[in-house]
Amino acid sequence: MPPDTTVVLALAAALIEAAFGYPPALYRAIGHPVTWMGALVGWLDRALNRETMDFSARRAAGVLALALLLGVTGLVAFAIQWALAVGAAGLIALAVVAASLPAQRSLDEHVRAVADALGQGLQEGRRAVSMIVGRNTAVLDEAGVSRAAIESLAENFADGVVAPVFWTAVLGLPGGALYKAANTADSMIGHRSPRHLAFGWAAARIDDLINLPASRLAAVWIVLAATVTPDASPRDALRAVFRDARRHRSPNAGWPEAAMAGALGLSLAGPRIYGDARVEDAFMGDGRRDANAADIARALRLYRAACVFQLGALAAVALALAAL
Repeated sequence: MPPDTTVVLALAAALIEAAFGYPPALYRAIGHPVTWMGALVGWLDRALNRETMDFSARRAAGVLALALLLGVTGLVAFAIQWALAVGAAGLIALAVVAASLPAQRSLDEHVRAVADALGQGLQEGRRAVSMIVGRNTAVLDEAGVSRAAIESLAENFADGVVAPVFWTAVLGLPGGALYKAANTADSMIGHRSPRHLAFGWAAARIDDLINLPASRLAAVWIVLAATVTPDASPRDALRAVFRDARRHRSPNAGWPEAAMAGALGLSLAGPRIYGDARVEDAFMGDGRRDANAADIARALRLYRAACVFQLGALAAVALALAAL
């Protein structure tokens, strides 16, 4: 599939997903591509990750598991693209399939739910934010809940929205699907638990690599969005990115988080508690820590503007390629 077509595919998929999301009825009926990928990752984990194996053997098994996951995903996605990408009607059908990969609408809904829940009390806010973060929410106060929601919004904008759209624009449906498969594997086995430290090594390294361009792009879209969002500062967003992004313990999450923090005048990240363990991390931004539900609403306005800038960039690239 030529580049002018893959960019149009990514643009159409992003527009469809923004407008309609992933229909709940369809999810109940057949699940979602991420759930199918997750089921395969879970099966490979159970089949190949044996506690009796030494570290090297478990790491090799993890490499094999990732290769199998990506091989199956790539073959299925290529077959779908080959079958559908014929004529305008086929491209529209392919865009509907590709619309299952980004998560603009669902991310907005989940983060907005945290702001709404905080209006009903701290316990409701903790419950809502526990749906989108992995940290120990029982110890969070209102400011902690609000910061967690905003941090999740920033990070997931990069890996849940920008990255699948970017890889679809570059490599078509197989690119977007392969990205989602690798990202799903990282979320399931790419952490430093005793079971997955070795087995998830490959998934974690690949995820870091394939998120490099999207995390930087996400920061760009947030900085640009701050130019048109009331009570947001593009200058402070840019300053926070250059000063703080590389100090984050993740090679990618710091970019959108720093941009979001600077734009909103907040201080995000920093020390956090996962389970019973305290994770030390650098602060993103140098603003106030006392975030609240109103700041979540501000972050969502910034996020929506950033999504629009991404769509505009895709449209501009598509027009430029068509003119060649």
